[in-house]
Amino acid sequence: MLLAAPRGYCAGVDRAVQTVERLLDLQDSPVYVRKQIVHNKHVVEELEQRGAIFVEEETEVPEGETVVFSAHGVAPSVYRNAERRALHTVDATCPLVTKVHVEARKFAADGYTIVLIGHEGHEEVEGTTGEASENIVLVETEADAERLEVADPDKVAYITQTTLAVGETQGIIDKLRERFPNIVGPKTDDICYATQNRQDAVRQLAPRCDLVLVIGSRNSSNSNRLVEVAKEHGARSHLIDNETEVRDDWLDGVETVGITSGASAPEELVQRLVEFFRERGAEDVSELEVSQEDVRFMMPREVRRAQSASA
Repeated sequence: MLLAAPRGYCAGVDRAVQTVERLLDLQDSPVYVRKQIVHNKHVVEELEQRGAIFVEEETEVPEGETVVFSAHGVAPSVYRNAERRALHTVDATCPLVTKVHVEARKFAADGYTIVLIGHEGHEEVEGTTGEASENIVLVETEADAERLEVADPDKVAYITQTTLAVGETQGIIDKLRERFPNIVGPKTDDICYATQNRQDAVRQLAPRCDLVLVIGSRNSSNSNRLVEVAKEHGARSHLIDNETEVRDDWLDGVETVGITSGASAPEELVQRLVEFFRERGAEDVSELEVSQEDVRFMMPREVRRAQSASA
Protein backbone atom coordinates (compact mmCIF):
# COMPACT_ATOMS: atom_id res chain seq x y z
CA MET A 1 0.00 0.00 0.00
CA LEU A 2 1.15 3.49 -0.83
CA LEU A 3 -0.48 6.44 0.94
CA ALA A 4 -0.52 9.87 -0.67
CA ALA A 5 0.59 12.86 1.38
CA PRO A 6 -0.90 15.32 1.74
CA ARG A 7 -4.41 13.89 1.84
CA GLY A 8 -7.64 14.43 3.74
CA TYR A 9 -8.76 17.49 5.67
CA CYS A 10 -7.69 20.89 4.43
CA ALA A 11 -7.59 23.96 6.69
CA GLY A 12 -10.98 25.22 5.50
CA VAL A 13 -12.71 21.90 6.18
CA ASP A 14 -11.03 21.54 9.57
CA ARG A 15 -12.20 25.05 10.50
CA ALA A 16 -15.78 24.38 9.37
CA VAL A 17 -16.12 21.06 11.20
CA GLN A 18 -14.55 22.48 14.36
CA THR A 19 -16.95 25.43 14.17
CA VAL A 20 -19.95 23.11 14.51
CA GLU A 21 -18.26 20.93 17.15
CA ARG A 22 -17.36 23.88 19.35
CA LEU A 23 -20.81 25.45 19.08
CA LEU A 24 -22.34 22.13 20.15
CA ASP A 25 -20.06 22.17 23.19
CA LEU A 26 -20.65 25.82 24.02
CA GLN A 27 -24.39 26.30 23.81
CA ASP A 28 -27.47 24.53 25.09
CA SER A 29 -29.77 25.73 22.29
CA PRO A 30 -29.91 23.87 18.97
CA VAL A 31 -27.21 24.34 16.34
CA TYR A 32 -28.60 24.32 12.82
CA VAL A 33 -26.39 23.90 9.75
CA ARG A 34 -27.45 25.04 6.29
CA LYS A 35 -26.58 22.27 3.77
CA GLN A 36 -23.79 19.81 4.55
CA ILE A 37 -21.08 21.60 6.51
CA VAL A 38 -18.59 19.82 4.20
CA HIS A 39 -19.25 17.30 1.47
CA ASN A 40 -18.66 14.14 3.45
CA LYS A 41 -21.35 11.70 4.52
CA HIS A 42 -19.38 10.36 7.50
CA VAL A 43 -18.69 13.82 8.93
CA VAL A 44 -22.31 14.92 8.60
CA GLU A 45 -23.61 11.75 10.26
CA GLU A 46 -21.20 12.15 13.19
CA LEU A 47 -22.24 15.76 13.74
CA GLU A 48 -25.91 14.75 13.58
CA GLN A 49 -25.25 12.17 16.30
CA ARG A 50 -23.78 14.96 18.43
CA GLY A 51 -26.92 17.06 17.98
CA ALA A 52 -26.39 19.23 14.92
CA ILE A 53 -29.53 19.75 12.83
CA PHE A 54 -28.95 19.94 9.08
CA VAL A 55 -31.41 21.82 6.89
CA GLU A 56 -31.52 22.58 3.20
CA GLU A 57 -32.41 26.25 3.52
CA GLU A 58 -32.09 28.93 6.17
CA THR A 59 -35.86 29.47 5.96
CA GLU A 60 -36.28 26.10 7.73
CA VAL A 61 -34.50 27.34 10.86
CA PRO A 62 -36.83 28.54 13.65
CA GLU A 63 -36.67 32.27 14.25
CA GLY A 64 -33.98 33.40 16.66
CA GLU A 65 -31.92 30.20 16.53
CA THR A 66 -28.27 29.68 15.54
CA VAL A 67 -27.41 28.64 11.98
CA VAL A 68 -23.98 27.80 10.59
CA PHE A 69 -23.25 28.45 6.92
CA SER A 70 -21.18 25.70 5.32
CA ALA A 71 -17.60 25.84 4.08
CA HIS A 72 -18.84 26.30 0.50
CA GLY A 73 -20.18 29.81 1.06
CA VAL A 74 -23.61 31.34 0.53
CA ALA A 75 -25.14 34.09 -1.56
CA PRO A 76 -26.01 37.49 -0.04
CA SER A 77 -29.70 36.59 -0.30
CA VAL A 78 -29.13 33.87 2.33
CA TYR A 79 -27.84 36.46 4.78
CA ARG A 80 -30.85 38.66 4.09
CA ASN A 81 -33.23 35.77 4.75
CA ALA A 82 -31.40 34.95 7.97
CA GLU A 83 -31.58 38.57 9.12
CA ARG A 84 -35.34 38.67 8.50
CA ARG A 85 -35.70 35.59 10.72
CA ALA A 86 -33.48 37.10 13.43
CA LEU A 87 -31.12 34.13 13.16
CA HIS A 88 -27.76 34.08 14.88
CA THR A 89 -25.49 33.35 11.91
CA VAL A 90 -22.05 31.77 12.08
CA ASP A 91 -20.12 31.91 8.83
CA ALA A 92 -17.92 28.83 8.36
CA THR A 93 -17.16 29.67 4.72
CA CYS A 94 -13.62 28.70 3.77
CA PRO A 95 -11.54 31.90 3.57
CA LEU A 96 -10.34 30.83 0.12
CA VAL A 97 -13.96 30.73 -1.08
CA THR A 98 -14.54 34.13 0.50
CA LYS A 99 -11.61 35.39 -1.59
CA VAL A 100 -13.48 34.36 -4.77
CA HIS A 101 -16.63 36.14 -3.54
CA VAL A 102 -14.62 39.32 -3.02
CA GLU A 103 -13.20 39.03 -6.54
CA ALA A 104 -16.69 38.61 -7.99
CA ARG A 105 -17.93 41.76 -6.26
CA LYS A 106 -14.87 43.74 -7.38
CA PHE A 107 -15.09 42.70 -11.02
CA ALA A 108 -18.85 43.35 -11.06
CA ALA A 109 -18.35 46.84 -9.57
CA ASP A 110 -15.86 47.56 -12.35
CA GLY A 111 -18.38 46.56 -15.01
CA TYR A 112 -16.85 43.28 -16.19
CA THR A 113 -18.65 40.27 -17.58
CA ILE A 114 -17.41 37.61 -15.16
CA VAL A 115 -16.74 34.09 -16.42
CA LEU A 116 -17.07 31.68 -13.50
CA ILE A 117 -15.33 28.39 -14.27
CA GLY A 118 -17.06 25.69 -12.24
CA HIS A 119 -19.70 22.98 -12.03
CA GLU A 120 -23.36 23.88 -12.32
CA GLY A 121 -25.35 23.12 -9.17
CA HIS A 122 -22.35 23.01 -6.85
CA GLU A 123 -23.02 24.98 -3.66
CA GLU A 124 -19.84 27.00 -4.04
CA VAL A 125 -20.85 28.06 -7.53
CA GLU A 126 -24.34 28.99 -6.36
CA GLY A 127 -22.94 31.13 -3.55
CA THR A 128 -20.42 32.90 -5.78
CA THR A 129 -22.99 33.53 -8.51
CA GLY A 130 -25.27 35.14 -5.96
CA GLU A 131 -22.67 37.87 -5.39
CA ALA A 132 -23.18 39.28 -8.89
CA SER A 133 -25.74 37.19 -10.76
CA GLU A 134 -26.32 39.77 -13.50
CA ASN A 135 -22.61 39.86 -14.35
CA ILE A 136 -21.67 36.18 -14.02
CA VAL A 137 -21.82 33.51 -16.71
CA LEU A 138 -20.90 29.91 -15.88
CA VAL A 139 -18.44 28.00 -18.06
CA GLU A 140 -17.81 24.29 -17.40
CA THR A 141 -15.74 23.16 -20.41
CA GLU A 142 -13.45 24.40 -23.16
CA ALA A 143 -16.39 23.96 -25.56
CA ASP A 144 -18.43 26.34 -23.40
CA ALA A 145 -15.58 28.86 -23.58
CA GLU A 146 -15.42 28.47 -27.34
CA ARG A 147 -19.14 29.24 -27.70
CA LEU A 148 -19.23 32.10 -25.20
CA GLU A 149 -20.55 35.44 -26.41
CA VAL A 150 -20.28 38.58 -24.29
CA ALA A 151 -21.46 42.17 -24.64
CA ASP A 152 -17.93 43.64 -24.60
CA PRO A 153 -15.07 41.27 -25.47
CA ASP A 154 -12.59 43.78 -24.01
CA LYS A 155 -14.30 43.83 -20.61
CA VAL A 156 -14.15 40.20 -19.47
CA ALA A 157 -12.81 38.71 -16.22
CA TYR A 158 -12.61 35.13 -14.98
CA ILE A 159 -12.77 33.48 -11.56
CA THR A 160 -12.91 29.79 -10.66
CA GLN A 161 -14.43 27.33 -8.25
CA THR A 162 -11.74 26.40 -5.73
CA THR A 163 -11.97 22.60 -6.04
CA LEU A 164 -11.42 22.02 -9.77
CA ALA A 165 -8.80 19.91 -11.54
CA VAL A 166 -5.80 22.15 -12.17
CA GLY A 167 -4.98 20.92 -15.70
CA GLU A 168 -8.56 20.98 -16.96
CA THR A 169 -9.12 24.47 -15.57
CA GLN A 170 -5.94 25.78 -17.19
CA GLY A 171 -7.19 24.51 -20.55
CA ILE A 172 -10.40 26.51 -20.14
CA ILE A 173 -8.47 29.63 -19.10
CA ASP A 174 -6.20 29.27 -22.13
CA LYS A 175 -9.24 29.03 -24.39
CA LEU A 176 -10.75 32.14 -22.80
CA ARG A 177 -7.49 34.04 -23.32
CA GLU A 178 -7.49 32.95 -26.94
CA ARG A 179 -11.06 34.22 -27.40
CA PHE A 180 -10.67 37.37 -25.28
CA PRO A 181 -7.03 38.59 -25.32
CA ASN A 182 -7.74 41.36 -22.81
CA ILE A 183 -9.37 39.08 -20.24
CA VAL A 184 -8.28 39.66 -16.64
CA GLY A 185 -8.22 37.24 -13.74
CA PRO A 186 -7.50 37.08 -10.01
CA LYS A 187 -4.10 38.20 -8.75
CA THR A 188 -3.53 34.72 -7.33
CA ASP A 189 -4.93 31.36 -8.41
CA ASP A 190 -8.46 30.60 -7.15
CA ILE A 191 -7.93 26.83 -7.01
CA CYS A 192 -7.03 26.23 -3.40
CA TYR A 193 -3.62 25.09 -2.20
CA ALA A 194 -5.07 21.86 -0.78
CA THR A 195 -6.77 20.90 -4.03
CA GLN A 196 -3.51 21.47 -5.91
CA ASN A 197 -1.41 19.58 -3.37
CA ARG A 198 -3.70 16.55 -3.32
CA GLN A 199 -3.78 16.41 -7.10
CA ASP A 200 0.02 16.75 -7.27
CA ALA A 201 0.37 13.86 -4.83
CA VAL A 202 -1.94 11.64 -6.91
CA ARG A 203 -0.01 12.50 -10.09
CA GLN A 204 3.09 11.01 -8.51
CA LEU A 205 1.23 8.18 -6.76
CA ALA A 206 -0.76 6.82 -9.71
CA PRO A 207 2.14 5.63 -11.93
CA ARG A 208 3.43 3.51 -9.03
CA CYS A 209 0.08 1.80 -8.38
CA ASP A 210 -2.22 -0.65 -10.12
CA LEU A 211 -5.24 0.76 -8.31
CA VAL A 212 -5.88 4.09 -6.55
CA LEU A 213 -8.72 4.30 -4.05
CA VAL A 214 -9.95 7.80 -3.22
CA ILE A 215 -11.93 8.18 0.00
CA GLY A 216 -14.61 10.82 -0.37
CA SER A 217 -18.32 11.26 -0.87
CA ARG A 218 -20.02 11.34 -4.26
CA ASN A 219 -20.89 15.04 -3.99
CA SER A 220 -17.31 16.04 -3.16
CA SER A 221 -15.94 17.91 -6.16
CA ASN A 222 -12.28 17.70 -5.15
CA SER A 223 -12.57 13.95 -4.44
CA ASN A 224 -14.03 13.28 -7.87
CA ARG A 225 -11.18 15.26 -9.43
CA LEU A 226 -8.65 13.03 -7.63
CA VAL A 227 -10.18 9.96 -9.30
CA GLU A 228 -9.89 11.67 -12.69
CA VAL A 229 -6.26 12.62 -12.06
CA ALA A 230 -5.37 9.06 -11.03
CA LYS A 231 -6.92 7.64 -14.21
CA GLU A 232 -5.16 10.24 -16.35
CA HIS A 233 -1.84 9.10 -14.90
CA GLY A 234 -2.21 5.41 -15.52
CA ALA A 235 -4.03 3.81 -12.60
CA ARG A 236 -7.47 2.35 -12.27
CA SER A 237 -9.29 4.38 -9.67
CA HIS A 238 -12.52 4.37 -7.66
CA LEU A 239 -14.21 6.77 -5.27
CA ILE A 240 -15.40 5.17 -2.04
CA ASP A 241 -17.06 6.49 1.11
CA ASN A 242 -15.31 3.89 3.26
CA GLU A 243 -13.71 0.44 3.27
CA THR A 244 -17.05 -1.39 3.03
CA GLU A 245 -17.39 -0.27 -0.61
CA VAL A 246 -14.21 -2.00 -1.84
CA ARG A 247 -15.12 -4.73 -4.35
CA ASP A 248 -13.15 -7.95 -4.64
CA ASP A 249 -13.04 -7.77 -8.45
CA TRP A 250 -11.20 -4.43 -8.24
CA LEU A 251 -8.31 -6.24 -6.56
CA ASP A 252 -7.75 -8.94 -9.21
CA GLY A 253 -4.13 -8.77 -10.35
CA VAL A 254 -3.38 -5.77 -8.14
CA GLU A 255 0.05 -5.66 -6.48
CA THR A 256 0.13 -2.07 -5.27
CA VAL A 257 -2.86 -0.11 -4.00
CA GLY A 258 -2.59 3.64 -3.69
CA ILE A 259 -4.77 5.40 -1.13
CA THR A 260 -5.70 9.05 -0.83
CA SER A 261 -8.64 11.05 0.47
CA GLY A 262 -10.46 14.19 -0.52
CA ALA A 263 -10.14 17.44 1.40
CA SER A 264 -13.35 16.78 3.36
CA ALA A 265 -12.58 13.17 4.37
CA PRO A 266 -11.25 12.53 7.90
CA GLU A 267 -8.05 10.53 8.43
CA GLU A 268 -10.03 7.98 10.45
CA LEU A 269 -11.48 6.64 7.18
CA VAL A 270 -8.01 6.23 5.67
CA GLN A 271 -6.83 4.23 8.67
CA ARG A 272 -9.92 2.03 8.49
CA LEU A 273 -9.10 1.28 4.85
CA VAL A 274 -5.47 0.50 5.71
CA GLU A 275 -6.67 -1.90 8.42
CA PHE A 276 -9.05 -3.49 5.89
CA PHE A 277 -6.08 -4.43 3.69
CA ARG A 278 -3.90 -5.49 6.61
CA GLU A 279 -6.59 -7.96 7.66
CA ARG A 280 -6.32 -9.39 4.15
CA GLY A 281 -2.58 -9.92 4.37
CA ALA A 282 -1.10 -6.62 3.23
CA GLU A 283 2.04 -5.82 5.23
CA ASP A 284 3.99 -3.12 3.43
CA VAL A 285 2.52 0.34 4.04
CA SER A 286 4.51 3.40 3.02
CA GLU A 287 3.79 7.05 2.42
CA LEU A 288 4.60 9.17 -0.62
CA GLU A 289 5.01 12.71 0.66
CA VAL A 290 4.93 15.32 -2.08
CA SER A 291 4.53 18.44 0.04
CA GLN A 292 3.83 19.57 3.59
CA GLU A 293 0.99 21.81 4.70
CA ASP A 294 1.01 24.19 7.63
CA VAL A 295 -1.98 26.40 6.77
CA ARG A 296 -4.38 27.19 9.61
CA PHE A 297 -7.44 29.43 9.62
CA MET A 298 -8.79 31.29 12.63
CA MET A 299 -12.18 30.24 13.98
CA PRO A 300 -15.15 32.47 13.02
CA ARG A 301 -15.42 35.46 15.36
CA GLU A 302 -18.81 34.24 16.67
CA VAL A 303 -17.14 31.07 17.93
CA ARG A 304 -14.23 32.99 19.44
CA ARG A 305 -16.66 35.31 21.24
CA ALA A 306 -18.65 32.36 22.58
CA GLN A 307 -15.45 30.70 23.83
CA SER A 308 -14.35 33.90 25.59
CA ALA A 309 -17.75 34.29 27.23
CA SER A 310 -17.66 30.73 28.56
CA ALA A 311 -14.09 30.95 29.86
